Amino acid sequence: MKQFVCFYLLIFGILFNSCISNKDVVYLQDKGTTVDATAQIQSMSAPYRVQVNDILSISIKSTDKELKELVEIFQPTEQSSGLINAESLYFSGFTVDLHGNIEFPILDKINVLGFTTDEIEEKVKQALLDKYLKDVSKIFITVKLSGLRYTVTGEVSGGGVLTLFQDRVNIIEALANAGDIKDTGDRTDVLVIRQYPDGQKIHHIDLTDKVAMTSPYYFIQPNDMILVKPLKRKALGAGQTASQTITTLASIFSVLVSTYLLTRPNNN
Repeated sequence: MKQFVCFYLLIFGILFNSCISNKDVVYLQDKGTTVDATAQIQSMSAPYRVQVNDILSISIKSTDKELKELVEIFQPTEQSSGLINAESLYFSGFTVDLHGNIEFPILDKINVLGFTTDEIEEKVKQALLDKYLKDVSKIFITVKLSGLRYTVTGEVSGGGVLTLFQDRVNIIEALANAGDIKDTGDRTDVLVIRQYPDGQKIHHIDLTDKVAMTSPYYFIQPNDMILVKPLKRKALGAGQTASQTITTLASIFSVLVSTYLLTRPNNN
């Protein structure tokens, strides 16, 4: 009987240690880590620089009636009619090719690789000035990414390839858009797979620590892949909460006691 008691205690200890605690699921806790304010400012202020396969939405408008016909030449049909959505931007937007160029109507190729959207606006404006216009003061150019496209997979409620129509999206917003991390997901070591000119790199971020807000991976970039690993305790198959664990324990205890009573020697 002593062997069974020891076994019960062992199972009891393992299952209770496998419960998912509050500190495992709460974002941006104060863990006493020193936060570098300078690093946080740099992380938030760094502008995104366009990469290969990005799709740009470029709009050109003018208040001058004489320039309206010229401006319309540069406007895709969907933009001029106001019918803009994710699908139309895929077909009517300007895709950055493998050489970092976009094919712009009449202006031919413009290299945009590594430039910010503000810098690309200036490049388009300068190209118009060089080839067609003497004055661009009445021309208004807007360059935006045609949605921030990213991928979420792993221990999340609704992963997949997602798009948000925002200029800046932090990783918590991106995960919330994917249904958030499940209780069985490891928030302390979320992987961000990011594309660089020389290939992909894997980065780690602890979302349970507020210092994550200073990470260069806190704000996601187009084409990022976010991978959420399962907690190791999930493999034990125990309950996620205390009540679930107690129910599991009660079931195991009942089976073991029944087995013992049925198999013990009969002294009679």
